[in-house]
Amino acid sequence: MAAHTCPHVKEIRPVTPNSEGCEECLATGEPWVHLRLCLTCGHVGCCDSSKNKHATKHFHATGHPVIKSAEPGEDWVWCYVDELAPGELRANHFVPIHG
Repeated sequence: MAAHTCPHVKEIRPVTPNSEGCEECLATGEPWVHLRLCLTCGHVGCCDSSKNKHATKHFHATGHPVIKSAEPGEDWVWCYVDELAPGELRANHFVPIHG
């Protein structure tokens, strides 16, 4: 599947992050490496390099397929279902990668 044909990007919603850090790690006092934002509901979870991998756990629990990096200066988007980065989210607008 070509990156620009990911059908799940249509599920991207304008979301506000639910927290300033990984929601589950903040509740338990655990550290995280990087943060990911669910583009369906605004859940903030830690990345797969983090001990608890809460962003991926959120995907498995909810089926919400698309996240973006919540790190400053990073705009990339990731689809868990297709296991690809279909584009970037800039100023709440999806910009597909064509190639």
